Amino acid sequence: MDNLTHGLTGAVLGQLGLKKKTGLGMATLIIAANLPDIDALATLFGEYQSLALRRGVAHGPFGVLILPILLTGVMIAFDRWQERRGKRPEKRLPIHKGWLLALAYIGAISHPMLDYLNSYGVRFLEPFSDQWFYGDTLFIIDVWVWAALGIALWLSLRRERRGRTDYRRPLIAIVAIVIAYVGANALISDRAQQLAAEQIRDMRGESAELVIANNVPIAFWVRDIRWRGQGEIGSGRFTLFGGEDMVTLNDDVRPDGMDTVDWDAVIAENPDVRPYLFWSRMPFIERRDGRILLRDQRFTFDGIGDRFTVDITPAE
Repeated sequence: MDNLTHGLTGAVLGQLGLKKKTGLGMATLIIAANLPDIDALATLFGEYQSLALRRGVAHGPFGVLILPILLTGVMIAFDRWQERRGKRPEKRLPIHKGWLLALAYIGAISHPMLDYLNSYGVRFLEPFSDQWFYGDTLFIIDVWVWAALGIALWLSLRRERRGRTDYRRPLIAIVAIVIAYVGANALISDRAQQLAAEQIRDMRGESAELVIANNVPIAFWVRDIRWRGQGEIGSGRFTLFGGEDMVTLNDDVRPDGMDTVDWDAVIAENPDVRPYLFWSRMPFIERRDGRILLRDQRFTFDGIGDRFTVDITPAE
């Protein structure tokens, strides 16, 4: 998920009561909830090279084990530095090292759990296994989750500032709603994939190799269908409120083009191709204006443009 969602999650965990376990508790939770994305530094090696590095080790067992320890050390050092300079806030609770470490772990673990929810994927077991895991449940930026968590935090903080003891009640209620929302979206995606797979099988007389119900922005009741099988790819649309016609498959079925490319030669010529293929879940070839483009079906929706596209046109 996006970093605002991760940060809101850390803040909600803190406001539910964890921030009162130790000084710098809230800050630790928010930072830890975003910490695995330190692998964004991989973009320094290039946009596509980073695809093979992101959502890997920092999101796996080593990252979740080691990063919270480092963060705890930094937070303790920061607290001591402020104290030496006489800048430590008087109202800050004393540092409890055990709780500070526990909160760092809680925040860090929440990160890959949330990242699992979208179709981009996460490698939970890296470096022991490079298998990708996909939840296909929420769009990477979900404004409904933003709104729910943001409103809950605002209501809770306002009550706390007014000295009310029930300041956690809005959070508990809205967090329960968000959990139900995530669960409902998982069921919607599962239903969309099931119905699309059945319709593809009826249309083609054989099952598709892979069917994905891609989440779309804002409209959580809609899914963009992407499927592939026997060297062909296709798309469609699912609408929860579509009645008997919830799934509509498009007629633009075409070859994926993967067998039309000399991959050994392309990989040798273009260093972006190997990491792209490692990351890609639904690769295909698009020929446009004399160019040969390597793309992923997940990222072909309106507004995406040529992001996540590698030009593999041979040099003249």
